[in-house]
Amino acid sequence: MSRKIGIYSGSFNPIHHGHLMLANYLVAFSDLDELWFVVSPQNPLKKKEDLMDDDDRLEMVRRAIGDDPRMKASDIEFSMTQPSYTIHTLRALSERYPNDRFVFICGMDSLQGLPRWKEYQAILDGYELLVFPRKGYDGGALLHHPHVKVLETPVIEVSSTFIRNCLKEGKDVRHFMPEKAYSYLMETVRSRKTEDER
Repeated sequence: MSRKIGIYSGSFNPIHHGHLMLANYLVAFSDLDELWFVVSPQNPLKKKEDLMDDDDRLEMVRRAIGDDPRMKASDIEFSMTQPSYTIHTLRALSERYPNDRFVFICGMDSLQGLPRWKEYQAILDGYELLVFPRKGYDGGALLHHPHVKVLETPVIEVSSTFIRNCLKEGKDVRHFMPEKAYSYLMETVRSRKTEDER
């Protein structure tokens, strides 16, 4: 049976409640059968050195999702050429799962900047885009493309950058992340600190 699967691609550096709330909204209020978090080893528009270890980010996503059958953590980009280009990932998924239909999930900021992406026209032509609001962005010229569908999801201000900065300052951010993901993150941070002190 064919599934309609939303691809939510990102660094998830780290994953937080905002990501999960958005994902929950998308599977509850759209016609998606499933939503897959695709953990990106390297976004071509971000610095690699700012990223936590790939496997650690994937494990945090897995722990954050838990046993929710509607969601899945995917490491498909780990075996692909870096940096990760969305069109390559979507094509790889379509080839691997030919009976399923993939939908790309992105924010209004990404839609507005899409013309800078590799083979962006192929993304627009070949896949439906589910777009969520982002403060300060209107989607630009692509907003009314026939394959673009804007959802009125809640606007969530918390970001991974905010969490990383808080951790650097020694702030407690336990309630910004799912408990199991936060516990894993703290274990990893403590382990690395111990190794650095040796």
